[in-house]
Amino acid sequence: MTKPETTDWLSLSEAAELLGVHPATVRNWADEGKIPSRRTAGNHRRFSKEALLRYAHTQPDLQPIEVQVILQNALGQARMQVGEGHLTGATWYTAISPQNHEALRQTGRQVLEAIRRYLSSGAPDSGLVEAIRLGQGYAHILNGDHLTLPQATRGFFYFSDFVVNAVLTWTELTQPRSASDWASLLRQVNTFMNAMHLSLIEYYQQD
Repeated sequence: MTKPETTDWLSLSEAAELLGVHPATVRNWADEGKIPSRRTAGNHRRFSKEALLRYAHTQPDLQPIEVQVILQNALGQARMQVGEGHLTGATWYTAISPQNHEALRQTGRQVLEAIRRYLSSGAPDSGLVEAIRLGQGYAHILNGDHLTLPQATRGFFYFSDFVVNAVLTWTELTQPRSASDWASLLRQVNTFMNAMHLSLIEYYQQD
């Protein structure tokens, strides 16, 4: 008698969604023995969610889907706020030149990608070197438009709040692996953003 399916076992498409890769990639990994799988009575593959998450955490370029969604959510929320004109009354925002608005959008994407790499590598202290570099770059852009340190800080907090809020929102919308895992994720994100903020401050103090 076949045992009933449980939520701990995922289909090929569900496994691919969890890992953020194409289903063919998951199939190849299973064929190569990199990730365990089993077959149903109908000869369909099933993957252990726990095993997939363990595998994801061992891969520097692979991150469970929740981290990808969190960072994309933060970027999307920032775009929406700007597009809807919520910043038209913010003096720090209106002081930025159109050219540097584009530069900041590029920096925002770089920050999110850097956070993804930092988290996927286990949040090592060495990963904060990139946070420091990005903080200096952010400060250089804003200083070029003669924003003061308080104005630059307000702009930084505006963006960093999207990242933190995205983490908090995701914990409310999805079943957490564990409270400690989400708390650790939030601490790691804050550590990266704090390193950026301190780097921004130091840039202005040296100017």
